[in-house]
Amino acid sequence: MDLIKHIKIDENSRVPKYQQIIDSIIHNISSGNLTIDQKIPSINMFSEEFYLSRDTVEKAYSILKERNIIKSIRGKGFYISRTQLISKVNILFLINKLSSYKLRTYNHFINAIGANSHTDLHIYHCDETLFLNLLDKNKSAYDYYIVMPHFKTDDLKHQSFSDKVLNAINNIPQEKLILLDNSKPVFGNHTVEIYQDFENDIYFALKEGLDKIKKYEKIMLIYPEKAVYPYPRRILHGFRKFCVEFKLDFEILEKVYDDMILKKGDLFITIEEADLVNLVKQVREDEFELGEEIGIISYNDTPLKELLGITVMSTDFKVMGETAAQMILNKSKGKIKVPFNFIERDSL
Repeated sequence: MDLIKHIKIDENSRVPKYQQIIDSIIHNISSGNLTIDQKIPSINMFSEEFYLSRDTVEKAYSILKERNIIKSIRGKGFYISRTQLISKVNILFLINKLSSYKLRTYNHFINAIGANSHTDLHIYHCDETLFLNLLDKNKSAYDYYIVMPHFKTDDLKHQSFSDKVLNAINNIPQEKLILLDNSKPVFGNHTVEIYQDFENDIYFALKEGLDKIKKYEKIMLIYPEKAVYPYPRRILHGFRKFCVEFKLDFEILEKVYDDMILKKGDLFITIEEADLVNLVKQVREDEFELGEEIGIISYNDTPLKELLGITVMSTDFKVMGETAAQMILNKSKGKIKVPFNFIERDSL
């Protein structure tokens, strides 16, 4: 086979022979000598050609199979199964939904981690079964597993961690795990957790804008109680805590209804983009002055909200992505809370 002439085994090297086999196969993939679905020598052929024990070659092939670099087909032999890998760091990035701010985190991570890595992005749509299948399929295949844990229950409410999810995440070696967005004390000190504090973030952000907020007579939080991509209920807790502490009249609504009854002195806090668009449209149709008669605060910033002058309270997703990359590059561990900013614009 062509592979045989490319393999180098150094008898004088202190690197174990099985590791030399692994490194040689990886090098030949990265240099283009091996391509996906190409057959490689059998264990017996490999051991005979290089005068190695069968156990040594079997150990190397076993590790390559665990990393999904090769696959075995019964009765046929071994084949290359991955070619987009052979960087020094291989990363599986699991996010719960394909939103603009989740992608911003991912893009800033990719820019910061550099070219000496390969990252596979998978979206599991808050679906526990899909998430568990992705982890099971890719166990032992990556150097790092970046997980944004947000799930939906059967009745479409938010859940951060189920028992099954916790069990699956606990099976990832702690030194390989990076949790984004959510934190959980049970994971110990050997992981990376870069998280939002949903309850206190919204509380302190609203407190920062209190002087402007107090000019409005009633605050409405538009919180979808049930959604395909549900939101943490800790957002509700922080909002209620703020309103009760400062004795503000408030109401929690599931959505911005068509033909919503708008009154001068109303302040709306929206989470979903569709609700923001519908609300702005109705404010304009009813000829209210945005930022004077009707106020709007939106959750999580986007370039369009900045362009439209919408006041926001937002996680710094750039910092989230870049911090995750730096923790990997520096081999650091620990918990870091991501900055959450109140950005006042014309809509308040």
